[in-house]
Amino acid sequence: MAAGPPGTLLVLLSLLSLRGRGQSFGQTRFICTSVPLDGDMCAATAPGTGSAEELKSTVLQLRETVLQQKETIMSQKETIRELTAKLGRCESQSVLEPPAGEGKGGGAGRKGGFSKNTMGDLSRAPAAETLSQLGQTLQSLKTRLENLEQFSRMNSSSQTNNLKDILQNKIDDLEKQVLSRVNSLEEGKFSPKNESEERGKIESTLTSLHQRISDLEKGQKDNRPPDRFQLTFPLRTNYMYGKVKKSLPEMYAFSICMWIKSNASPGMGTPFSYAVPGQANELVLIEWGNNPMEILINDKVAKLPFVINDGKWHHICVTWTTRDGVWEAYQDGTQTGNGENLAPYHPIKPQGVLVLGQEQDTLGGGFDATQAFVGELAHFNVWDRKLSPGEVYSLATCSTKALAGNVIAWAEANIDIYGGATKWTFEACRQLN
Repeated sequence: MAAGPPGTLLVLLSLLSLRGRGQSFGQTRFICTSVPLDGDMCAATAPGTGSAEELKSTVLQLRETVLQQKETIMSQKETIRELTAKLGRCESQSVLEPPAGEGKGGGAGRKGGFSKNTMGDLSRAPAAETLSQLGQTLQSLKTRLENLEQFSRMNSSSQTNNLKDILQNKIDDLEKQVLSRVNSLEEGKFSPKNESEERGKIESTLTSLHQRISDLEKGQKDNRPPDRFQLTFPLRTNYMYGKVKKSLPEMYAFSICMWIKSNASPGMGTPFSYAVPGQANELVLIEWGNNPMEILINDKVAKLPFVINDGKWHHICVTWTTRDGVWEAYQDGTQTGNGENLAPYHPIKPQGVLVLGQEQDTLGGGFDATQAFVGELAHFNVWDRKLSPGEVYSLATCSTKALAGNVIAWAEANIDIYGGATKWTFEACRQLN
């Protein structure tokens, strides 16, 4: 009996906290600059202020922070579910316990389990359990709405903003209803008939909100170009990775370029690995322990003069040709090293598995957590020829002349992710450091 009021207080505090979080963007200022259709976004400047690049970088960092907070909330969802379940059991015992004169049939009905999909079934979903579900649902809706707020600020539209305000108001109204239900439970005012009617109303409102937010989210994803995303690997594990859906062909030369960001220590790990039957180290880029970054081709090694483990975004490229095993390394558009005799006259074999974020000891597996990549990666492109220094520079500076890989082009539909790796929006040269 004593567990009821503290549990109710927990629900109140959680909802008030959510309400506060949903309104935390009110004093943020954004400065917009119009840019001609044929203008260079990277070169645009805002009058009377710093460069447009700096302003946009700040806005994008704010959005990234909100998205990371969303990921943190979702990662703690299981803990919230456990706590609310315990709260539900306490309140169901203190508020909805049947009178002593009732038969055991009612109790046996509840023992059969609660139905999470039926809000109006009193015999299967006690009020406290329903409140817990409502709290979780509201939290989910608020998180999704925060994401949409960031998107609407980056894509100013009065229609989008008006719809966002309507959705926010509806969520606020739902919070008030839930708080009212908590007070009524505490005072024991709810009758079964009123309980059923209130649940029906709230269920209908939530269904409508879910549908409208889902429609907005679909439009947001559809509006994003397929190459404007990054992969994030936050932990050093042996199960978090990305997999490119297509294999490499036989290649007598290649260029591999990407944007990369990491400050993991010791060593950032393995940005990518390509394994074929009989050779797990057919083509690997790895920085392991305190060693410098290395490129492996058919188990032959060359050390690369990259200095990139500083927590900042860098553009890197490695080119190679089987003739004399000549290779070149580029960092941020500038050649930083070269060499020869790297697996000379050995063509890259086809029909393998290309993995991002892990080093393969067997074909498509055998991952070792100590060699896992920790950081962020974007615009991983592969060509079957050696790029010129001018082409590499165009990629590193986001020139309109930059080409996508003719073997592997960076596109969201081409990559599957596993184990907790995530995809976030990324715009090269506008989101740097």
